[in-house]
Amino acid sequence: MSEFKRPENTMMPTQTTTPRAGKKESTTAFVLKVTIVAALGGLLFGYDTAVIAGAIGFLQIKFNLSAAMVGWAASSAIWGCVVGAMFAGLLSDRIGRKKVLLITAVLFAISAIGSAIPNNLTHFIIARFIGGLGVGAASMLSPLYISEIAPAHIRGTLVSLYQLAIVIGINLVYFINMQIATQNSEAWNVDLGWRYMLGSETLPAVLFLVLLFLVPESPRWLVKNKREAEALDTLTRVNGRERALEVMQEIKVALAQETGTVGELFKPGLRVALIVGVVLALFSQITGINAIIYYAPEIFKSIGFATESAFTQTLFIGLVNTVFTFVALWLIDKAGRRALLLWGVGGMVLCLLSVGICFYFNITEGPWLLIFILGFIACFASSLGPIPWVIISEIFPTKTRGIAMSFCTVVLWIGVVLITQLTPMLLEGVGGAFTFWIFMVNAIILLLFTWKMIPETKQRTLEEIELSWSHR
Repeated sequence: MSEFKRPENTMMPTQTTTPRAGKKESTTAFVLKVTIVAALGGLLFGYDTAVIAGAIGFLQIKFNLSAAMVGWAASSAIWGCVVGAMFAGLLSDRIGRKKVLLITAVLFAISAIGSAIPNNLTHFIIARFIGGLGVGAASMLSPLYISEIAPAHIRGTLVSLYQLAIVIGINLVYFINMQIATQNSEAWNVDLGWRYMLGSETLPAVLFLVLLFLVPESPRWLVKNKREAEALDTLTRVNGRERALEVMQEIKVALAQETGTVGELFKPGLRVALIVGVVLALFSQITGINAIIYYAPEIFKSIGFATESAFTQTLFIGLVNTVFTFVALWLIDKAGRRALLLWGVGGMVLCLLSVGICFYFNITEGPWLLIFILGFIACFASSLGPIPWVIISEIFPTKTRGIAMSFCTVVLWIGVVLITQLTPMLLEGVGGAFTFWIFMVNAIILLLFTWKMIPETKQRTLEEIELSWSHR
């Protein structure tokens, strides 16, 4: 089940519409501009979700939190993500991808300001929940938007830029957190430092809002809503005139064959696509990545590192995450999605086993624990980090793509909630060894699922992938 068969293409282009005069035919600059602006939603995703890693220790002292309440404070934004992802797809199918992305930018800014000023935990949690609404919506809309605009031959790379933006957001906030935390005393950080960390998100949120006004609406959404002239204009700038007409006709034919109902996703063929999307979404989170991203400084401090050293180790994690995300960008449209998943998840299994062994035998002196954690990050970043976003954005019909991606993304955020809430309790209850071995078992399950169920989708248009499910 490793390859899709390319269906016969009997669809001939028809020149029912022409692009507006004066527009450029196809420019790499245009495609990159649109992709980078949309990917800023990923940067805010990474920034918003990882900012808590630096702040959570100081919040615990400030509000005298138990392990369970630490998990609640850290996961409050994630509950917002669940709700945001739940409704964003349906809303984007109705009013457009771009308009909902604009709403998410506003939510990011409100949350950044709101979470920096509270004097009690309840107000903090409300502000973080609002930010979570934006993160959840952007987490499914940004890759969806990119996939609906990107040319087929580089779609994997362009959607993977979304994951790179997440990583850059994480790195950026790790660096900012370290600068804030290490320049002042512990008491100052408990009182004010965490406020500066959380409030710093305001600037990228405003930048995202402004830049969104410079990009077009998704051409596939425009075709679905009978705005074909606008759609063809964008497709021409992305693909060139001749190919744009072909893609336009493919979109029309695919839309004519779709019912646009949720029940369509449970029919034979597409039901497999839904299972693939859900499993990838869930297991991308419950294999342990956010246990490290959210709690890395606290994990390192718990085994004896000083605050400054713990934040420095976290920067190493961010650096490796970035470098190996570039590896994914390089290989995803060459080696393919499935091959990268098999190698990457296999490496994650070995690294999680080794991290557990280090904790079990108390091998925390020296470099080994850090090396295995960095190995896990490298394997994740080059495979399970970007690939679920790519595959989930590719495999569903245009009329139901928004709601299908919402469903998968809700499942993803439920996985994040579980890991965020349970990790402090697991570390306190069963210890580091068994915590990471639980993640290892989940990675083994995903490895077997990838081998048996996940097909290759590289070099296919979205409409070809959709037609291919009918042969499954």
